[in-house]
Amino acid sequence: MQSSAAIYPPNVVRNQKYTLFSFVPVVLYHQFKFFFNLYFLLVALSQLIPALKIGLLFSYVAPLVFVLTVTMAKEASDDYARMQRDTQANSEMYTRYLPHALHESELENVPSAQLRVGDLLVLRKDQRVPADCILVRTSEEGGACFIRTDQLDGETDWKMRIAVPLTQRLSTVDNLLQLTASVYAESPSKDIHSFHGNFTIHEVNQNDRIDSLSIENTLWSNTVIASGTAIALVLYTGRDTRAVMNTSFPASKVGLLDWEINRLSKILAVVTFALSIVMVMLDGFKGAWYTTAVRFLILFSSIIPISLRVNLDMGKTVYSNQIMADSDIPDTIVRTSTIPEELGRIGYLLTDKTGTLTRNEMELKKLHLGTMAFAGEDGMSEVARMIEAGVRGGGGVVLGAGGSIAARGVRDIGSRVRDIVFALALCHNVTPVYSDDGALSYQASSPDEVAIVKWTEQVGLALHHRSLTHLQLQLAPSRQSKYKIGSSSSSSQSTPSEPFLFSYQILHTFPFTSESKRMGIILRDLTTFEIWFFVKGADGVMSSLVRSNDWLEEECGNMAREGLRTLVIARKRMSEQDLAAFEVRFSEASIQMNPAARSTAVREAISGIERDLELLGLTGVEDKLQEDVKGTLELLRNAGLKIWMLTGDKIETAQCVAVSSKLVARNQGIHIVSKVTDPIQAFDELDFLKSRTDLALIIDGESLHAFTTHHRASFIEVALQLSVVICCRCSPTQKAEMTNMIRASAAAKSGARVCAIGDGGNDVSMIQAADVGVGIVGKEGKQASLAADFSVTQFSHLTKLLLWHGRNSYKRSAKLSQFVIHRGLIISVMQAVFSAIFYYAPIPLYQGLLIVGYATVYTMAPVFSLVLDRDLSEDMALLYPELYKDLRKGRSLSFKTFFTWLLISVYQGGAIMLLSLMLFENEFVHIVSISFTSLIFNELLMVAFEIRTWHAWMVYSELLTVCIYIASMWVLKTDFDLEFILTWNFVSKVLVITCVSSLPLYAMKVVKRRLNPPSYTKIMD
Repeated sequence: MQSSAAIYPPNVVRNQKYTLFSFVPVVLYHQFKFFFNLYFLLVALSQLIPALKIGLLFSYVAPLVFVLTVTMAKEASDDYARMQRDTQANSEMYTRYLPHALHESELENVPSAQLRVGDLLVLRKDQRVPADCILVRTSEEGGACFIRTDQLDGETDWKMRIAVPLTQRLSTVDNLLQLTASVYAESPSKDIHSFHGNFTIHEVNQNDRIDSLSIENTLWSNTVIASGTAIALVLYTGRDTRAVMNTSFPASKVGLLDWEINRLSKILAVVTFALSIVMVMLDGFKGAWYTTAVRFLILFSSIIPISLRVNLDMGKTVYSNQIMADSDIPDTIVRTSTIPEELGRIGYLLTDKTGTLTRNEMELKKLHLGTMAFAGEDGMSEVARMIEAGVRGGGGVVLGAGGSIAARGVRDIGSRVRDIVFALALCHNVTPVYSDDGALSYQASSPDEVAIVKWTEQVGLALHHRSLTHLQLQLAPSRQSKYKIGSSSSSSQSTPSEPFLFSYQILHTFPFTSESKRMGIILRDLTTFEIWFFVKGADGVMSSLVRSNDWLEEECGNMAREGLRTLVIARKRMSEQDLAAFEVRFSEASIQMNPAARSTAVREAISGIERDLELLGLTGVEDKLQEDVKGTLELLRNAGLKIWMLTGDKIETAQCVAVSSKLVARNQGIHIVSKVTDPIQAFDELDFLKSRTDLALIIDGESLHAFTTHHRASFIEVALQLSVVICCRCSPTQKAEMTNMIRASAAAKSGARVCAIGDGGNDVSMIQAADVGVGIVGKEGKQASLAADFSVTQFSHLTKLLLWHGRNSYKRSAKLSQFVIHRGLIISVMQAVFSAIFYYAPIPLYQGLLIVGYATVYTMAPVFSLVLDRDLSEDMALLYPELYKDLRKGRSLSFKTFFTWLLISVYQGGAIMLLSLMLFENEFVHIVSISFTSLIFNELLMVAFEIRTWHAWMVYSELLTVCIYIASMWVLKTDFDLEFILTWNFVSKVLVITCVSSLPLYAMKVVKRRLNPPSYTKIMD
């Protein structure tokens, strides 16, 4: 084999956002897209024009440089970390055969970045696959190899891969290296679940030998070899690999609070412009008034606080760290640190069922054969007794899958039980894996299959061994069965019995797919040499494949109402002629290169044998509820959240889980809409629901499609009024579509935010479409968790995440943003009063380090201490979830609160400036030190008054700031006259100014709280 990789991309991993040359321009571009930064850039540049210059250039450039430096440092740090990860991945060493190697010993070690298409790699256990490869040979005789795919698709279960049969059958590796072969593969694709191609061996004077390639023959990049050693042929590299093509960064989510602040910033811009025009107008538009207007715009630029974005981002980082450090919700991860305050504005919660409300821990609870059902410990013990008796001498007949069948008559119940148990033990894709210490575990893509195989082991029939071509069952000694078999007159149970082994040859396996909703397997019993075809799947598809019966549909419904997941199991005996005919059709279908044509042909070939199946029975598997789900749902409902459950399960199962989890409240009516396709019927259903918004709605996917197609606006309007909506049989696309519909409608009407929570890959689209996506690390893997904004380990953690951390994040961000705006407004009001008194001259009141220090060292720490404030205790927030309802109204940051702070700023700025002029009329030369000192102490007092719960950080930051300010007076001698400020006259009058500017507001606040107390005090009373 030779590499011909010149036309393929290099196998380089690159996740960096910037290069050395693009870093500065790209970062600056993204920063100056924001109104705040662009505004201050223009203000700073205006100081280069002599006619517009006001004060020192440093005082305008420094704040902007500080903000940009912080941002660029963060971006550089993040990108450097990405570069280090890329370098590590690209430098990882791999073993490959030399390009023209003819012998097994001709190997070399090369870094991952030097691998090329056509290289043959030797991959060992626990080694990461560096590129998309074809598995050509394994150390296992049957050609099987297990891989871990959790870093690719998030699923934790091992996957079995199969070497190309033509190359696996070669006697030595040398024979492999000496082949002349080619691979014909599809173009690079994002689909990690399918692959089509052909592997061709070219031989001189003979016909080419061809094997079809499928997903089972692939090793995708970033998967990990879990067992044995593999030889793989590199097929796709670099940007052509599935992992890279599926690496996408969802659109950045912007919180509602950020949009509200953006609107307020535009109002501030208008205020700045209007104030500048008013100043020029009061001066009579004298001279070059437009130049004067621009100078006033520059003077009042602090009205738009450049530090607001930095303060908010730092605050969000604090909130995120607090969430991750919370011991009550361990292992919670914040993946999107820009939207923690959104957790406090949730109005709609969209949740998956399996693995989210339930644990995804399966246990087979019921076995139904049509005329008899087995459940509970007594029932399962009876099943175990029948298996034991049938094999060990109950009738003297050894029963495999092809056990004794009464000729054309009704079989006795014992043989029927043994038939279905053997069928369940054989029809699956489960593989037993033995660890180094001999411990047995099962690996499969579905927890349902593992649950069923574990159950067959518990009743005495264990999966002992499985390879690519063979499967072996073991009838364990009776003492090893989980269920008590009971006494028997048979002497075989008086002493420990020896295990029986049943061997089968695997002829074909047809895995479960979301389209087929069933899986099948063709086996040859190596004892009787009978050929059996077993199928198990969802009742919706199996009912049309099995022989006519009068009980299947009814019992499926009964099990679903009990909350059990149902699987129908059936079988069919095949003759050698039937098998040969099928294999011809199946082989012809498998080698077609057109993917669509191949899938259709394969499905038709399998459908040819899926006819007139013998129905063996029905299984019911229970998925237990998550811990404290009932209490969590009740709390969230009391908090005013409207909860939707979007699931792929059937109506009956979803209804049962909704009732058992208390998603549907006690005595709440349930309205079921099923199989509605007619627009008129859909309209009638909507008309009924308009008058019954107290009901819980359960609707299936088919009806949902009809409603959203014909009556989209009316349906979403009615559905949003309902307290509970359960959508069943939903595809991932429908989940995302519903999320987008709810987001658009809820945002337009009430501004409520939408939160989606799930645990599986089928929930990713819903999670990413929601305002806030929460992923649960569950049995299905980490795919949902990795795609989410917040990752939790239990559904019950939502309570604290929303009611406590969401409340704090929103309240704190709202108060912090308004205080930072107030800080800019008050100094601008003082500037306006100063200019108005002195003949409307655009002269700065404060210059240089004073104006720079005002928003940094003099006030930043105390103001930032607001991010640790709390308006009530954690216990109170969780005890009274009704308090959460007020947060969605957005009252903490609204036009009302904004204009309240605007009036406060006008009063305080005017009071400080006017009193400074009045009280110090004889010391006017000291107006800067007088007014600035009063301003600083006013802001420190305002922080103390605004914080509801004093904490150590606030106290220390206030004291430290006072010390820094007093110390700076000795440094800034041009602004402070030490002889003057050390006099009692200065101290007493500054104290008076500060009290007049702040104490009346505090008194008004106390009176208001008495007359109109907060909602939580009303609830407590």
